[in-house]
Amino acid sequence: MLEIRFATPDDAEIILRFIQALADYERMPQAVEVDAPTLAQQLAEERPPFECLLAHLGGEPAGFALFFHTYSTWRGKRGIWLEDLFVLPEARRHGVGKALLQRVAALAVARGCGRLEWSVLDWNELAIGFYDRIGAALLPEWKLCRMSGAPIEALAAGIGTLRP
Repeated sequence: MLEIRFATPDDAEIILRFIQALADYERMPQAVEVDAPTLAQQLAEERPPFECLLAHLGGEPAGFALFFHTYSTWRGKRGIWLEDLFVLPEARRHGVGKALLQRVAALAVARGCGRLEWSVLDWNELAIGFYDRIGAALLPEWKLCRMSGAPIEALAAGIGTLRP
């Protein structure tokens, strides 16, 4: 039996295990910097920076969907950014990923959101095929931009330089 529920601060350890498993799958295990106490503290905040759904299959943790709200100036509505969707390999092909995504989509509809968005690695053919089958549009004209660490600090301090 598949059960999906919202995570609480008490679920921080399992959320961290899913984050680490996802990082391993995406070939970046060293990139995880967060720890369980941080996740627990964030989920306990009055306005948590994220929400998380946990899927259990047969009573065992099977997957998670971690998301937060965005805003579209063009639509004048909030949206949902799905930061992470991950199902353990042994729980795949049981409808867990689809059920998690359906629940996030239902939340987006119930909350009046104009968009549900996420990114996918270009080599992740399994996920790309899944997203295509559910009707998601892959937007080749958009590139995901990211700054972290020293580049953010340099730009914030006004000392960033433009590359030739």
